[in-house]
Amino acid sequence: MKKAEQPAHDRVIWLIAALKTFKGVLLLAAAIGLLKLVHRDVADFVVQCIKTLHVDPENRYVQTVLVKASLANARQLQALSIGSFFYAGLLLIEGTGLFLQQRWAKYFSVIITASFLPLEVWELMKKFSPAKTVVIAANMAIVLYLVVKLKQEHA
Repeated sequence: MKKAEQPAHDRVIWLIAALKTFKGVLLLAAAIGLLKLVHRDVADFVVQCIKTLHVDPENRYVQTVLVKASLANARQLQALSIGSFFYAGLLLIEGTGLFLQQRWAKYFSVIITASFLPLEVWELMKKFSPAKTVVIAANMAIVLYLVVKLKQEHA
């Protein structure tokens, strides 16, 4: 497509691309952080973070994190890191393709985002959370918007 024929910049697509890229970068950082924890005492690291951030160590959420951190082993951390790297890669591919206004990126984003919706709904059914509800609604809106855009481009 020649430069003069390119479609106008779509702000919603740009916003979706920014969101996907931001999530990808955060997940990439988390994956690297998890790898660095493989040969460390995770519970000790969490305690150091709690002290640094001046968080109440008696808080029930902090206690939950501490319990889970004390149970984490190297194999679990490696598996979480690999999964995080993989998902970060998907998000960064989505974001980059959408920023570049590639048609394939819209299809890719619809497939990836829609494929995680059943898991998100399952998690919501296990334990309700307003935040989970907002995430599901946002992801459904993204899928719907991209499907409509793809249909408009096809027509």
